[in-house]
Amino acid sequence: MNKRTFTSTLALVAILATTNTAMAESATLPGTLTFSSKHDFGSLVARVEAAVTQQKMGMVAQASASVGAAGRGIKIPGNVVLMVFRNDYAVRMLRASVPAGIEAPIRLYVTENPDGTASLTYRTPSTVFAPYKSEKLNDMAAELDPIFDRIVHDAVGG
Repeated sequence: MNKRTFTSTLALVAILATTNTAMAESATLPGTLTFSSKHDFGSLVARVEAAVTQQKMGMVAQASASVGAAGRGIKIPGNVVLMVFRNDYAVRMLRASVPAGIEAPIRLYVTENPDGTASLTYRTPSTVFAPYKSEKLNDMAAELDPIFDRIVHDAVGG
């Protein structure tokens, strides 16, 4: 391969890599909903936690890259994945489909925006469980959809 061909190939690889990255960043999975709020990051996280309790769901776990980065002395915009479910739904889910267990808990993703506000993103339970093609899972997800809708709207509203 001569120098000109090598340089052209590198340029093409760079263009394709940039295009693929931009496409991946702009693409969302079906059923993914994002809600902007007027609340700052910490307030929105607290509001989500309160809404989860209000809807009688459980905060199973949370993970935050921004907290981890801060522990290393690195400042990045706030983000946290709040994992929400409840045991009675977990039992029903697993009775309907053991493989569907990988989908629980349902994740709510709070992100800090450049203007100091925060947004909340999640995938609807009906979308999350649809690939398993189970009537029992679909019924359960139909019960969960309005619960998560209320959690999100209570958290981002007001």
